[in-house]
Amino acid sequence: MRITVSGLPGSGTTSLARYLSEKHSIELISAGEVFRQMAKEHSMTLAEFGELAEREPSIDKQIDLRQKEIAESRETIIVEGRLSGWMVPGADLKIWLTAPISCRIKRIQFRDVVEDEDTALRTTLEREESEATRYRMYYDIDISAIDPYHIVLNSERFGIEELGAIVDTAISLVKS
Repeated sequence: MRITVSGLPGSGTTSLARYLSEKHSIELISAGEVFRQMAKEHSMTLAEFGELAEREPSIDKQIDLRQKEIAESRETIIVEGRLSGWMVPGADLKIWLTAPISCRIKRIQFRDVVEDEDTALRTTLEREESEATRYRMYYDIDISAIDPYHIVLNSERFGIEELGAIVDTAISLVKS
């Protein structure tokens, strides 16, 4: 079974993907973690690395192509990333997580140890704009479109265990 987990920054995609990976003993690949690691390797913030990615299409394309190749070479995998629902067209279950910006900003501020909410909001909106621009430019994808997804969940109200329980039910239905 191939599962994709996508959503905007701070929506909980990495947490849900890890939960599913651990619970179902399924390999996980994460574009966001690869992107964060590459930003660190270049001694850049996410925003700075996003700006570089706008000038250097090879960065996104390298991450996206690698994820797609890995996903297509495995019968069972979880692919987490903003574009995974688009990049793994034959996935058995495609999930999009959403949450209000205020909720996502609090999570990002905590996760990325950002000094204040205003900074977290500004950098997140810049990152989202940068990604939306790049995805339109590189792949003609409107990241706000949820067409490819089988399930859309709002993660504000539910924790990872509750979201996991919903997705666990979907997984059992897809398997049957």
